[in-house]
Amino acid sequence: MESNEKEYRKLTSAEERVIVHKQTEMPFTGEYNDFFEKGVYRCKRCDSPLYRSDSKFKSTCGWPSFDDEIDGAVKRIRDADGVRVEIVCANCGGHLGHVFEGEGYTDKNVRHCVNSISMVFVPAEKEGRVKKAHFAGGCFWGVEYFFEKREGVVSAVSGYMGGILENPTYKDVCTGASGHYETVEVTYDPNKISYEDLTKLFFEIHDPTQRDGQGPDLGEQYLSVVFYENEEERETAMKLIGILKEKGYDIATKVLPAEVFYIAEDYHQDYYERKKSKPYCHIYKKMF
Repeated sequence: MESNEKEYRKLTSAEERVIVHKQTEMPFTGEYNDFFEKGVYRCKRCDSPLYRSDSKFKSTCGWPSFDDEIDGAVKRIRDADGVRVEIVCANCGGHLGHVFEGEGYTDKNVRHCVNSISMVFVPAEKEGRVKKAHFAGGCFWGVEYFFEKREGVVSAVSGYMGGILENPTYKDVCTGASGHYETVEVTYDPNKISYEDLTKLFFEIHDPTQRDGQGPDLGEQYLSVVFYENEEERETAMKLIGILKEKGYDIATKVLPAEVFYIAEDYHQDYYERKKSKPYCHIYKKMF
């Protein structure tokens, strides 16, 4: 449902020139041009989420550049000259900029060239608007893949949790001796998806009955774990395990207190998106 005009933020004259009258700010002048903090970019006019920070890249074109938008957030409109393609907020129609393809900046080969003045950046942890949850379910590539596609999830990041070694590398974890589990840190909006629904999804995208790893990936680092931040999360995980046991599943998933999360190397992030393939050892299976 579209917002009513009276719900729109009051724009300054400079903002109105760009957002309403479709002008363009000068290159290299916008506050988000060379800005790469973690969070979400929202429409300046109606506050609808537009882009996640993990889709932003440095293009040196003079304006913020993104190679993907949040699903359904951006609408494309062919310019009257038939050459360029305008992008606007799908909710309020506010002008964002233009989209270009085939330039080769990233593997997705798309560049959303956006005016900084059309957006508001919201840090990931600001005012508790988002929360974090941690799950280990075998190779983190597949777990990350499925969480990133769920509405309400801001980002999913591959990493390591639960071991004794500080700042472990992938090589350290692969030995099985560091004590870490391949873990995905899920940043989510609790107003759009609950912790319980995230945990249900976790159980449904891997085999929580396998005790020696996940699929062909065997070893301590590939075991199934729900990491909880508080008693409420622990109780949620235990409740869901109880439901699955009543359904006849012999659950092997561990429920452990969250520890320090270490982000994995860059080449592990968005693995299947970059390879343009799908997980081979994770599939979705309805269980609840």
